[in-house]
Amino acid sequence: MPHTSSHTPSDAASHAASETPGAPAGNGEFAPYATAAWPRLVRTAHLLTGDLHEAEDLVRTTLARVRARWRRIPRDDVDFYVRRSLVRTHLGRTRRGRAARLLTPFLPERARRAVPVPTQAVARRDALGRALAALPARRRAVVVLRHWEGLGEAEIAQLLSCSTGTVKAHARRGLAALRAHPSLAAHLAARLAAPSVAPSPARRHPVSGARS
Repeated sequence: MPHTSSHTPSDAASHAASETPGAPAGNGEFAPYATAAWPRLVRTAHLLTGDLHEAEDLVRTTLARVRARWRRIPRDDVDFYVRRSLVRTHLGRTRRGRAARLLTPFLPERARRAVPVPTQAVARRDALGRALAALPARRRAVVVLRHWEGLGEAEIAQLLSCSTGTVKAHARRGLAALRAHPSLAAHLAARLAAPSVAPSPARRHPVSGARS
């Protein structure tokens, strides 16, 4: 029987905020930050790892490390520091042999029961998950940060401690691999075979600002 998480986002974030022994006192700002950031961080971690429970564990580990350094983090750099810690922790785990598994649907089981997801949306997420899982970990991180987190190339380069040229190469090759992956190719072919509908006006992606 598959394991299901019993934590709500606020419970899990609160646990992460208190699980580091010897962390500095005076973390009044940290607990609200961790609670508010938890859903976004889990979404990003889920895209990086391909597994919801591993994603939650990754976020808990990241928040515990951030809490231990909370007093030393400039408040203007908190989001950047947390993202960097999240991605580097994930890449470190991957290098130690904890390879990412296939992406499961983004929502936890309890949420999927409460909010029905259209079959086409599930198929689209599954196809994307299989394609993302085929990317090398660092390239996958660049694609997720660029196209789901909406970060710029310079910021990703700073976060990953590499050049903007390296980021551009990873992003270009990552997108090419996604488009060529059989699961996404089959999904696109099915969409093209469906009856045509009137095109909707171009709109900006809510995160990246790219037109779709």
